[in-house]
Amino acid sequence: MTIKFEGPAIMVADMQAARAFYEGLLGQEVLADFGANVPFKSGFSLWEADHALGVIYKDGRRPPAPLGRDNVEFYFESTDLDAAWARVSAGRADVIHPIEEAPWGQRCFRVHDPDGHIVEVGEPLPTLIKRLHSQGLTAEAISARTSVPIPMVEAMLQ
Repeated sequence: MTIKFEGPAIMVADMQAARAFYEGLLGQEVLADFGANVPFKSGFSLWEADHALGVIYKDGRRPPAPLGRDNVEFYFESTDLDAAWARVSAGRADVIHPIEEAPWGQRCFRVHDPDGHIVEVGEPLPTLIKRLHSQGLTAEAISARTSVPIPMVEAMLQ
């Protein structure tokens, strides 16, 4: 028997606000619209919390925790991180931090979605490798900085 992971379902309080965030600010394309459940082509879906919890907990109980407890991060990538930041920050998202560079060199920013879930948008690994190379770092130096094995760095530079 094989069990295959298909993607997370993010529980949201306000489907319209969540869709405005993920579609409008992050540019995610809807795969289908089932009303209380909206899957995106990128592999995750939004699920209206009251409906979802009624389906999951048929006995009527509800978990005591609020949505968006800052213990899960949803990770997205953009090859044009500056443009992504401009769009998301102009949309008045709750900013955790603007674009910053992680110790391994990757640039990213983090915001909360309308339900308080952590959303990170970072540059893809090949973009990072090429950026570091354009700054004069050798494949060996890039590997040391990022922990990416030298053969992978060399492949991404070709």
